Amino acid sequence: MSDEEVRRVSDALSAVEGIADRVERVRAQSRIMADQVVRNRAWSAERTALIRELWAEGEGMSYREIAEHLGIKLSTVQDVFRGYKGSGTARPKKSAEE
Repeated sequence: MSDEEVRRVSDALSAVEGIADRVERVRAQSRIMADQVVRNRAWSAERTALIRELWAEGEGMSYREIAEHLGIKLSTVQDVFRGYKGSGTARPKKSAEE
């Protein structure tokens, strides 16, 4: 996806925020949020699969290289291997080994 495509999506979301009628704005936001819940599951699964492919059982990229390559946080990559899928506010504490 190009920067232009990302900008168009962002502009569309901004347009929803600009709907003057509050009831219509909230209706539109609610439909988008409901759709995004489903989409987030699929996107997360795809990201997880790609991170694991890039790591290649330790023979591929390092966690830091993967994060840089995908433009995501190192902690996101680490969370894939920890099996963590939460919001970040309830992330489990690091164990002594980590």
